[in-house]
Amino acid sequence: MTRYLVVPGRGVPFPDHWSRSWVRDHPKYQWAPEPPGPPYVAAERVAALHAAISADDEPAILVAHSAGCLTVAVWASQHVGPVRAALLVTPPYLDPDWTPDPHETVDVFIGHVPREPLPFRSILVASHNDPITTFEQFEAYARDWGSELFDAGAVGHLDSKTGFGAWPDGERLVRSLAQPAQVTLEYQATA
Repeated sequence: MTRYLVVPGRGVPFPDHWSRSWVRDHPKYQWAPEPPGPPYVAAERVAALHAAISADDEPAILVAHSAGCLTVAVWASQHVGPVRAALLVTPPYLDPDWTPDPHETVDVFIGHVPREPLPFRSILVASHNDPITTFEQFEAYARDWGSELFDAGAVGHLDSKTGFGAWPDGERLVRSLAQPAQVTLEYQATA
């Protein structure tokens, strides 16, 4: 058996958002945590994800959107647990050298975004016209995290605002993560 933990982004998804319908329509899907909305406090989100993962020994597939992808990356850099794979949907790019001005009130992830390979299989979903992240930045995250890159086309931030209620491609990607990974062997001819 596999359980599916949906890791929300910074905001509260609209009722027609694909993540809401997945949790509502599939009994094996649950929030990790229920979307609290802003402010995004990384330590709180990572602790909530860790509690959800640790609540059961059954392997989990993580489904993260936006800042939820950063939650997954931070969790993986600090913890271990029964995680089988992750679908990382349009993570926001943060420059490793960015820090807010002292007088700025900022409601975003502040801190180091881990750039090492994730210890489980992952697929990163990239958009060509995301308002937060360029396609090249998605490619950099995928390289750093060891994720397969899925080019979703021009889908914005893949949320309700860009027309994504139902998302059949996403459901297919999750099903592919639930299957055993296929090993590709390369043979070299010896002279």
